[in-house]
Amino acid sequence: MPSSHDNLVGQYLLATPSIQDPLFASSLVFMCEHSKEGSMGVVVNHLSDQTLENIFNQLDIECEHQDILDIPVFIGGPVKLQQGFVLHSAPTQWEKTINIGEGIYLTSSRDILEAIAHNTGPQKFIVLLGFSGWSAGQLEQELQDNAWLTARSNPDITFSADIDHKWQMAFDTLGFDLDSLSPISGNA
Repeated sequence: MPSSHDNLVGQYLLATPSIQDPLFASSLVFMCEHSKEGSMGVVVNHLSDQTLENIFNQLDIECEHQDILDIPVFIGGPVKLQQGFVLHSAPTQWEKTINIGEGIYLTSSRDILEAIAHNTGPQKFIVLLGFSGWSAGQLEQELQDNAWLTARSNPDITFSADIDHKWQMAFDTLGFDLDSLSPISGNA
């Protein structure tokens, strides 16, 4: 388990079975910010009931590619569900892009959605509504309480079309059996 000094940016948080909140149960969170002031990430395995067609219609963005219109939109978390994000590969700088590291970027501006609609956007991407946030010290306490496991992220998992198995794929990289986890935490 990371200490409070470890930076989790670019890593995964995997919800353990102790998380019963339906918003986070079985969640795979890609961490975008982590500091002593707080943390922010996006859930990459929970689908919303919307597709890019819904988003483009709301923003009045034209798209003639049905395969793009049918792409599902994810729920990045319960905070600011009206705010959209694109987690993507490709270093092209859009208006509001941050580099999360290792070839992964987070963009929150309309220009990337227009590029995606015109089939000129990044090859690998996830469109998300909302994000997951933790106040100062909150995530560290949840980690100490065994609510989350951490794992190195992998673009093949992050952008996998096998949405229902992303959590398991990330967990499998840890190399141990989930049944071996104790639901009770302790401090030595």
